[in-house]
Amino acid sequence: MENSTQFKFFIVDDDIFCANVYEQYLSNLNYTDITYFSNGKDCLSNLDQNPDIIFLDYNMDDLTGFEVLKKIKRYNPNVYVVMVSGQENIKTAVDALKHGAFDYVTKNAFVCEKITQIINKISQVKTELNYSNPTIFKKLMGFL
Repeated sequence: MENSTQFKFFIVDDDIFCANVYEQYLSNLNYTDITYFSNGKDCLSNLDQNPDIIFLDYNMDDLTGFEVLKKIKRYNPNVYVVMVSGQENIKTAVDALKHGAFDYVTKNAFVCEKITQIINKISQVKTELNYSNPTIFKKLMGFL
């Protein structure tokens, strides 16, 4: 059985400095499966590696974060995509969530703390989904 806390991460950001910060931070949390892409196209062409969590920069040169987000969700709706943006913009945050992002993070002094909270939240959600699915199925079938 795979350790439920070991995730496969994609970091998609055209700012190598930011990407390095996240990667180093995830490594410090003992995550080892981290792949970095400097643009959306490379991320999309590697979705067959089945990442669990993608930290996706909103503002990139080739494709916008939203375009990439929509394509990721079309390819696999179960990927947890966390939109990361340099600007704190409520409309962008709302749009990201509308397009299927799990969460929205602003690049600021607290970004690493926020990443930890999000990973913990995703771990909880995954655990609850594993436990609740049989119950939902039984309810649907009228067993409960």
